[in-house]
Amino acid sequence: MSRQDINRSGEMEVFVSVVERGGFSAAATARHMTPSAVSKLVARLETRLGARLVNRSTRKLQLTPEGCAFYERSIAILADIAEAERQASSGEQASGRIRINTSGSFGNHVLAPLVPAFMVLHPAVTLDIAHTDRVVDLMEERADVAIRTGPLKNSSLIARKLGATGKIIVASPDYISRHGEPRSVSDLSHHCRIGFSYARAVEGWPLREDGDTVSVAVTPGVQVADGEAMRHLALSGAGIARLAAFTVRADIDAGRLVPVLEEANPRDMEEFYALYMGQGGPLPARVRALLDFLVEHVRLW
Repeated sequence: MSRQDINRSGEMEVFVSVVERGGFSAAATARHMTPSAVSKLVARLETRLGARLVNRSTRKLQLTPEGCAFYERSIAILADIAEAERQASSGEQASGRIRINTSGSFGNHVLAPLVPAFMVLHPAVTLDIAHTDRVVDLMEERADVAIRTGPLKNSSLIARKLGATGKIIVASPDYISRHGEPRSVSDLSHHCRIGFSYARAVEGWPLREDGDTVSVAVTPGVQVADGEAMRHLALSGAGIARLAAFTVRADIDAGRLVPVLEEANPRDMEEFYALYMGQGGPLPARVRALLDFLVEHVRLW
């Protein structure tokens, strides 16, 4: 078979199915092929690449380092192909309801100010916005788009990056007047810290100390389920909080909150993504319109 005759995207789709379904038989069922055909396709792919992609056993299928790298690149390439096809498709009018799931902080400080402009551009679209910091299953929640932070973990979703923001440790002037301002990382142990009541990808606060970045465990005096509630508690003087810069910038400018321990801030960035289901046919025009609008207009700092 000549190189021109190789359906590379088709091979990638089958290989991705094998990985995500956990084996040849499950992938074959999903793609309406026989297990033998799937196994032979992966074997031909390995021969052409000159590298073993999967270690086969009777119990489970395990990716090799080369297989992991090829899988990650395949996901990205297939997403780019799908996006190129969507952009080249006919100009179907965006209409209907879009269900958006996002955090209260992003929803209030970033999304809400953009809604009027989006509705002017797409008057036939209605928005149904749900706020929660909890990571949700898009299918269970019947959400079209979820806006979340951090790297993409579920490969059945496609991500479009919206931007990144820094984190700032803040307290209210009233809190500082009553409890003093922490001057070192060790001072935090003497202050009430506001934390999240759910498990997060990165526990603790990364801070600079003696030239190194260390993770400082936070045993919060107050726990909340979302960042916007944390902001309001900080504004009320309940304690010290570490929050996304875009949620507190206006409060800092107005003097309602004061940055603390800035010399210990490692200047780490938190990335935001719009996530959507990438399988099961063309993306609806209404969802495509929203994603394009968010990528163009979202500004984080």
